[in-house]
Order: sequence, then structure tokens, then C-alpha cells
Amino acid sequence: MALTQQAFDDPSFDWGGRLLHETTFCVVDLETTGGSPAKGAAITEVGAVKVRGGQVLGEFATLVNPNQAIPAFITVLTGITDQMVSQAPPISEVLPAFLDFSRDTVLVAHNAGFDLGFLKHAAKELEISWPGNDVIDTVKLARRVLSRDEVPNMKLSTLSARFSSVEPDHRALTDARATVDVLHALFERLGSFNVSTVEEVAAFSTKISKAQRQKRHLADSLPDAPGVYLFRDSADEVLYVGTSKSLRKRVRTYFTSSETRSRMGEMIALAERIDHVVCTSAVEAAIRELRLIDRYRPPYNRRSKFPERVSWLRLTDEPWPRISIVRTVTQGATHLGPFTSRRKAEMAMAALHSTFQVRQCGGKLPVVPTQSACIQAEIGQCLAPCDPAGAGDQYGSEIDRLRTAMSIDPIDVVSHSEQQMLALAGDQKFEDAATERDRTAALVEALSRTQRLTSLAQEAELVAAAPIDSGWEVHVIRHGRLAATGLMSSLVAASGDRVQAWVDDLVLSAETVTAKTLPMPSALVEESELLLNWLESQNVRLIRGRWVWPWPAAGRHGKRFEIAPLPTLG
Repeated sequence: MALTQQAFDDPSFDWGGRLLHETTFCVVDLETTGGSPAKGAAITEVGAVKVRGGQVLGEFATLVNPNQAIPAFITVLTGITDQMVSQAPPISEVLPAFLDFSRDTVLVAHNAGFDLGFLKHAAKELEISWPGNDVIDTVKLARRVLSRDEVPNMKLSTLSARFSSVEPDHRALTDARATVDVLHALFERLGSFNVSTVEEVAAFSTKISKAQRQKRHLADSLPDAPGVYLFRDSADEVLYVGTSKSLRKRVRTYFTSSETRSRMGEMIALAERIDHVVCTSAVEAAIRELRLIDRYRPPYNRRSKFPERVSWLRLTDEPWPRISIVRTVTQGATHLGPFTSRRKAEMAMAALHSTFQVRQCGGKLPVVPTQSACIQAEIGQCLAPCDPAGAGDQYGSEIDRLRTAMSIDPIDVVSHSEQQMLALAGDQKFEDAATERDRTAALVEALSRTQRLTSLAQEAELVAAAPIDSGWEVHVIRHGRLAATGLMSSLVAASGDRVQAWVDDLVLSAETVTAKTLPMPSALVEESELLLNWLESQNVRLIRGRWVWPWPAAGRHGKRFEIAPLPTLG
């Protein structure tokens, strides 16, 4: 009895980030003549402190000549007088110097909208391009981290009294120094929320739902590794399946303000557990995701509904063949597809019927013609094999041309369609011409798909590898299905005598896969197409097998009909 291996995945975006302690921050504070630059208020002082890892890297401080009188109440508040700024540099000199000081940093301010609003306004007035630094607002962050029991309000004076030895005095540099201490205190609090990157701080600072906040812990046990994750409810039903290069970082985003999809909010409210599967490669992760979605049909995955509802065009195997739209592939017939919708299948069939004089009626016809011709024969769309007076003797040749168009090269359809489009355009029937184009495009696209799928589905076994940072990712593919995957270390790859033994072991562990009727692969069509895209990528090397990339007889017509080109071997 032959040994049958189980499927290797049988269960029993890149979210990176800048770590807070490795990031340089520029904490800035301004003094101004009023509350709004749009109403004529101007900057009187700029103070900034550059820090990284808790260490001060530098300070920036200067008065600014606002070229206007400073209101008395501002002088009382800040102590800055007209005389103090009379000899100070204008903002046209100060702003470029500040932008140079803060280059490649994350800007921080207490009530950042105020301070950065003035700086951006000045940049616009001076026609200086704003660099677009990321920004952290300590007011917003404090509102998310601190409770009213700790502090009555989020004023800088209130927060600095609790977290800083510096007392704000409405002078820019002093207030910036106090803000630095507040920032570091808030960062310490973020540890309990598993927030460790600038990106996470940005998301965390914004309001999130109660359900999102309460369920952040669900991501705590996930590894920082590529793989697939599954959200489950209290009944252990799978709600949603996803994949990521970093499971922990990706899943955490579901519990931040960056997740704004309403259906995901509903899903998170129901989720009680998150399972995961660590994968060795992005290909493996993507395929595991496809299979799990197909298995569980999670309600919150949009593509989980009825993936099997694809359509094919079939040229029937009978004395007087015809084209029909079917759901499955059967032995002994020519098939074209699959189409993602019945409408596209109908469009492709219309293009074929427009080109070839084959019958469009249903049912079987007797071998010996005994019927009268229908309207299709009268208008020249059918050779009438049902009618003794028809041209049934030519029907076989017409079917041969049709079969070629459905399996090898649709050049006859393309040529006919282009003639039709030119004629229609000449009569200013542009909408009809567009319809003709769309029909032929549906045919060309489907045949390209069929040819590619067939090329992989007919291969009993392929072993291919692609280089990655830690070595080589190796995949065993059988009849269009991923049967096994592994990571060959650089050490093994460097010792040529060990490579074949390593590959032998991987092949022996591979899932047993039975071939299906061509052009249907022994996997979800999406899986086979994903594997094809990977095989066609530049750095992939074929280790075993004789798969040859199919020369796209149909795909070469793609540009004529605005069809995206197929991937190339590079």
C-alpha cells in the first residue's frame, strides 16, 4: 500500500516600526504674539531640545523679531518685550536653522497643533517646503495614558509638577525642557500597553473603541514572526483569517485607531482568542491563509463567500459540439477559464460566437441531420449541422478553429474583433465598439489564465528555491499545490554534498497530491496562481522537475485590449 502524507498545513501587510529608545525626538515650544497665525499673530521665540534614548543631544533657542508690536498681556505672560526682540533675527532666518536642527527627527510638542501651525504657516509664507516630520502631541498622549485621578487636567504646568523638576515659565526653551520630562514619563507608562514604537504611539494617541482597548492583550502572546492569524469567538468559531510578516505587530493594529473598518470593529467585539501559525516564507503564509479561509469561511473575510462559484467555458465532446457555461471541469472536453463571474464567461462566449459559426442551441443533435435551420443559420451565425441542407460538412473544421482559439491562440477572434471595432467606430458607435473590446478582452484574459494554470497543474512534482536573508526558501509543488515547504540554511546551501540529502528529506515529507482533470489544478486556483507568480519571479531557481514557463500565446494580445501584462521571468 502506498504511503499517503497528510497536508502540511492540516491544523490539529510589513508592520515594522521605529523603536522609541532608538528614535531621535525634537521637542519644540514657541512663544507668539497671539493665538492664530491666520489672524496675524507671529512667533517671538523658538526653543527646542533634541533627545534620544533619554539623553539630550542638543538645544536650540532664539528670540524672533515678529515685525509687530507685542501685546501688553503677552509681555506680562512671557516677559518678552519689544525691546528684547528688536535686534533678534526674523523668522526667515530662524526657520531654516530650526528645520536643519530638527532634520530626521520626530517632532514633539505640547498641544502640537498650535506650535506646528505657526511653523507651517511661516514656511508657507516664506515658500519653504515643510519636511513632513512625524509628530507626537504630548497632550493627546497624556489623555490616553493618564487618568483624572492622577492629574486634574493636561496643562503643561500640571504635568510638569508631577513628572518634571523643571517649572514652565512661558519661555520657549524652559517649556521645551519640561515637555521632554513629560514625554519620557509618558513613554514609561506606555510599556504596560505594549507600545514600543513611534508608529504605535501615533496610533495609540488617538481615541479607540472600548472593545479595542479591552482586547489588546489578545496580541501579547503572538511572536514577531511571519505567519497566519485566526480570530476566534467564544464558541471557538473562526471570525477572520489574515497574514503578516510580523504577527504581533500586525495584530496589534486591530486594537488601535488605525483600524477604522466598521466590520473589523464588529469582529473585534466578538473575538475572544487569536490562534496563529508561524510560517517559513511569505508564500507559505499566503497559501495557508487561502486554505484556512476556504476551510472555515470566516464571516469577516470578504473573499470567504463561495470561492468555488467560478465559471468555465466548455466545448462539449459530442458529434456536433457547442460552447456551454459550466461550474466544473470534466474529462474529454476543452475548457476555458476559470472566470471570476458568469458575466465575464458570457462576454467571452459572445466573442467566440461572433467569430465562429457554431451552434448556440442547447441539447444534443442527432448524428444525421433531420431538423430545419434556425434563425442563427439564417443570419450567418451557424453552419446548421442540424439541417440536411446546411453546411454541416464544414462544421468539423469550424470546431477545430474554435478549439484552437479556446486552448492555443485566439488570433482569429482578435482579428475579427478588431475589424468589428473599426467598423463600429467608423459609424460612431463607440459604446458598441467598447462592448466588442471588452468581450474579446475577457476571452484573452481567460485563455492566458488557462494556459498558465495548465502548465503547472500537469507537473507531478517541482522543487524550487529562492534566496532569502537566512538561506533559501524551498517549496515542493505537486499538480499546482504546495505540498511542502522548508528553509535551507546558508550553511547547508554552502555545502553542496548536503543539499541533495536535505531536498530528499523535504520531498519525502511532502503531502501526497492527486492530479485533477486539466486545466484544473489540485488546489484552489488562487493558490496555483500565487505559486506561478513566485516561480516566475527573478531569483527563483528550479531544483527538480521540468516545468517550463508557458509562452503566452494568448497573453501576447493583452496590450491590444488594455489587459495587465503577465509577470515575466525578469
